[in-house]
Amino acid sequence: MLENREGQTVPAVVFRTRRDHEWVDVSSDQIFKGRTVVVFALPGAFTPTCSSTHVPRYNQLTPVLKQNGVDEVICISVNDAFVMNQWRTEQNAHNLTFLPDGNGDFSRGMGMLVAKNDLGFGNRSWRYSMLVKDGVIEKMFIEANVPGDPFEVSDADTMLEYIAPNASKPLDITVFTREGCEYCARVKDTLNDAGIKYEELVLNRDYSEATLRAVSTTATVPQVFINGEHIGGAEALQTYMLNQPGKAA
Repeated sequence: MLENREGQTVPAVVFRTRRDHEWVDVSSDQIFKGRTVVVFALPGAFTPTCSSTHVPRYNQLTPVLKQNGVDEVICISVNDAFVMNQWRTEQNAHNLTFLPDGNGDFSRGMGMLVAKNDLGFGNRSWRYSMLVKDGVIEKMFIEANVPGDPFEVSDADTMLEYIAPNASKPLDITVFTREGCEYCARVKDTLNDAGIKYEELVLNRDYSEATLRAVSTTATVPQVFINGEHIGGAEALQTYMLNQPGKAA
């Protein structure tokens, strides 16, 4: 039975971390005492859901969480320090702190250590998230105790909704460009000047013309997509920015 431990203190353990080729022991008090911390725990580094969704979205929303009173966002998994450090680098998740729970001490203390022997994983953490204030668990979002790896409530959006339901979320923007394109430069300047982050895909490096035609019915660049909506080129982006000041802020 996976127990909701709201109102209880987090387990007192020592995390064996690795920094600059040296072992650094970090205690629960160092992490949680006098601080507001979001923790999300998951079954394993480099696993599909954890890598494709759980970590990236928390990494993206961490600046918003910090704007709303969170001091640190921590990812915990029953993996060793070398694996966790490499995973953080591979994910480019530099907004997050990755803590290795190699022996499962923290997960066991939370009542969240479960057997994943059918996958050859041994004991791993169940997937959950929690908001901890001064070492006391204020809120937990625990995935349903059903077979498999459910992922419905421990996500970053659910946590942000609990902490700051009216907070503005960052836009998901992709810009298709090509080298030497003047209008592509204008699009990037517009977004950079507004302080808006975006992903750039460059022709013949990241995609082909066939790919662009498949998603936008045209092969001209730049092409801007925002939150799944096809905006268009440089002028269309300018219009969007003028008409959507709240969303583009």
